[in-house]
Amino acid sequence: MHDPLQNDLPAVLALSPVDGRYRAATEPLRELLSEAGLIRERIRVEAAWFEYLAAALPQLPGARIPDAVRACARRLREAPADTCALAVKNIEARINHDVKAVEYYVRGELAAAGADPASLELVHFGCTSEDINNVSYARLLLEARARLHGILAGLTEELTGLAHRAAELAMLARTHGQPASPTTLGKEVANFVNRLRRAERRWSSVQALGKWNGAVGNFNAQRAALPEVDWRAVSAEFLGSLDLLANAYTTQIEPHDWIGEYCDALAAMNVVLLDLSRDFWGYISLGYLRQRATAAEVGSSTMPHKVNPIDFENCEGNLGIANALLRHFAEKLPVSRWQRDLTDSTVLRNIGVALGHSLIAWRALGRGLGKIEPDASRMRADLDGAWEVLGEAVQTVLRAAGIPDGYERLKTFTRGRAIDARSLAEFIEALPLPAQEKHRLCALTPADYIGWAAELAREI
Repeated sequence: MHDPLQNDLPAVLALSPVDGRYRAATEPLRELLSEAGLIRERIRVEAAWFEYLAAALPQLPGARIPDAVRACARRLREAPADTCALAVKNIEARINHDVKAVEYYVRGELAAAGADPASLELVHFGCTSEDINNVSYARLLLEARARLHGILAGLTEELTGLAHRAAELAMLARTHGQPASPTTLGKEVANFVNRLRRAERRWSSVQALGKWNGAVGNFNAQRAALPEVDWRAVSAEFLGSLDLLANAYTTQIEPHDWIGEYCDALAAMNVVLLDLSRDFWGYISLGYLRQRATAAEVGSSTMPHKVNPIDFENCEGNLGIANALLRHFAEKLPVSRWQRDLTDSTVLRNIGVALGHSLIAWRALGRGLGKIEPDASRMRADLDGAWEVLGEAVQTVLRAAGIPDGYERLKTFTRGRAIDARSLAEFIEALPLPAQEKHRLCALTPADYIGWAAELAREI
């Protein structure tokens, strides 16, 4: 969709990298979360309410609208004109009120289609600006979540495939950065897949709420005008038609608790991805993961050999910015003085920035995942040089056999020493264990000592 508000300003002059350097990456969100997107959604909500009132309350004088007006309202609800945002901004420049400008725009379009004065009074009937705003933001955030799910699903699918392919690829674990009991690359990736799926379910389960109850949440004006109408039922039904759950208890604003939950859940998912990015960066540093070089790319201005893990670093940096904003939203938006203050307005306008940085990060992670491949020989070399990690297995077998001081024996033997296959076998032969157990332990190698890691990875 061409947006007449988007001028020819070069990306290099943009103040924010979301609309500059990373403009292409954030394109799927711009239609929704730009100011033009918010204006279009406000128009849709105003038009939907006009249509709903005309159908639900036929006793209203303005409810009898001709087909041309009905068609105009439907067009405004379904597909506002590309020029609508610019037209609304021109009205706003004159009256200095963004939501009232939308109302005037909708009234003008309906009047041009033949709406009479009584019908035009149904536009914004019983509404406060925040009725329009909170519903518009809710619908935009739901659609943004739906679009981001596609990106997230691709990342999860990529990681699941890697977990399966590397299910049996043994590698040395690192606890506190030191060699630890072996695992498999697939199992470590599976851990992240499991965490991501859980975090995604939490984010998806956040129910969007809507407020449609007038100036301070009590239907004051509506009840004064039409006391016989069950306005609470009207509100709930209208919001339901927009896929929102009515919040019956609000001030002038919907309390934004659900948006706080939405942002907090998204931030929690970003934390999982940030953790993944750092781990993969570390595996690249260890040589466990190799990056495929792109011929035309430069890794360093002075060291031509370098292939840097910049995609994982880009991901980590953008997730940090996104989460700084998301955590602020989660803490700030549910707080408002008395029946309302305006601090939420300017904060909500930055929702797109936070989601934009999340999207930039997710795309960078996807690029990084597309460049890596495991280096089995490097992992094997580290395993072959770390026979001391089998000390855990030996001391646990001693415990199971009821032989005292198994841990202490292995601590004395292994701690701070270089252990190889031969020295470990000699140590095992001297232990007070049955021959069969000694044989089993002597046959164990670091690469074999992976527990159920492979099965867990394949099952994810």
